[in-house]
Amino acid sequence: MTLSISRVLVLLSLVIFSAHSVSAEVNVYSARKEALIKPILDDFSEQTGIKVNLITGDADALISRMKSEGQFSPADVLISTDVGRLVRAKELGITQANTDEVILKTVPAYLRDEDLHWTALTLRARPIMYAKDRIDPASLSTMQALTNKEWKNRICIRSSNNIYNQSMISGMIQTQGEAQTLAWAKGLVANFARTPKGGDRDQIKAVVAGECDVAIANTYYLAGMLNADDEATRKTAQQVAVFWPDQDTIGTHVNISGASVAKYAKHLEAAKALIRFMLTDKAQVWYAETNHEYPVKEGIKWSQTLQDMGTFKAQEVSLSKVGETNAKALMLMDSAGWR
Repeated sequence: MTLSISRVLVLLSLVIFSAHSVSAEVNVYSARKEALIKPILDDFSEQTGIKVNLITGDADALISRMKSEGQFSPADVLISTDVGRLVRAKELGITQANTDEVILKTVPAYLRDEDLHWTALTLRARPIMYAKDRIDPASLSTMQALTNKEWKNRICIRSSNNIYNQSMISGMIQTQGEAQTLAWAKGLVANFARTPKGGDRDQIKAVVAGECDVAIANTYYLAGMLNADDEATRKTAQQVAVFWPDQDTIGTHVNISGASVAKYAKHLEAAKALIRFMLTDKAQVWYAETNHEYPVKEGIKWSQTLQDMGTFKAQEVSLSKVGETNAKALMLMDSAGWR
């Protein structure tokens, strides 16, 4: 009889903590909403006997809290929803290297910090979305093409203070340089259908309402709407399709949800065990099926909703560099008139 890798990892965790399973605990600061992470944390506790104390909140607020708490911070693990925030946490000196062999073997190099201060847990793609009834997908090609005159007053996207957009622009700076990225941003702003407002779901709804014809948004927002309990939300989402830009060149921009071990972690081994657990097959499948995010571990099946959106070539630029140029990206967006 053979054991799966996931089962072996769980057994190793049990062995490591067998002497302290009753009292062991780990404190998690999470920028993910409780409903989107607690089930997997509960599973971890059930498998290992390690109690998880969860604090959720705004990513920037949690990072500032950890910084102000300093060596007295109870945080063992920081979970965030964008590489820019994870890089910021590292730059503030509130995380530490996690050289766990599981991370090195499981997570591609471009999806983890070069100093191993953070690692991706899931991938999040940010493609073009379009109105099925008004747009021929053959008219779409690259992100650059969205600056063409034919898209005047037809594009919806969030504001420049949204970190997903900042990371997307940071990725462009890495692949195309500042001058070309600034020119693109100015061209995109010129084609906005309206002043940016709302979240990604609002951009999708605006496409359906006819305020714009295309939007740039993360796929898991559309997937969540397609699987919503509310029938009206599902019907709205069904009127929008995904187009994967830049498939013949650099690929579509991707971001991550990820985790770091806190610098002053009091439960260091428990923190590392939790991150290992979140990279197991079981956890990766749960993320794909429940949150409709792309697993970072190879061989994990996507949710049917993600499969229906099609396969795509992802941009493989170093996300460490994307996070490091976040401030530069924001300044560039301001220069382009992106508000």
